[in-house]
Amino acid sequence: MKYTIPLELVELEDHNYHLTVVSQFGGGREGMWIIDSGASKTVFDESLKELYIPVSMDESLQIQSAGIGEGRLETTLGELQPFSIGEYEHPSLQVALIDLSHINKLYYHVTSKEICGLIGSDFLLSHRAIIDYGKMELVLFGKEIKSTSDSVTPEKSDI
Repeated sequence: MKYTIPLELVELEDHNYHLTVVSQFGGGREGMWIIDSGASKTVFDESLKELYIPVSMDESLQIQSAGIGEGRLETTLGELQPFSIGEYEHPSLQVALIDLSHINKLYYHVTSKEICGLIGSDFLLSHRAIIDYGKMELVLFGKEIKSTSDSVTPEKSDI
């Protein structure tokens, strides 16, 4: 199934842009996500405790994250409750939990909004996402990819 979702372009500074998308959580709560195809893992704001369940990890599963200009970030895992992005309803999702307060200060100053997370390449790849800057749309395909060795190009019949 193909889902087309509107994107919003946020200009943080002159010629410094982020793509964002709005999601709906249970109870009618909205969340704004940054689309970050350079992030390997989808991350979620650890302060939004009512929207996820912490997942315990053994030491072999420790996650280490780093950002540009940042040292290592301490992360844990969480199981995000089901949510929707446009018409696409996503079941629970495992995410890395990090402190997004520094990003939210910047976003709130510019947009009067805060973000709940960053949608990373793990999510984008598994949903064969297409980002169309001309139409300002994110296209997701409902069937997830099982193996990264398979082609990730949508079939012509899907488009």
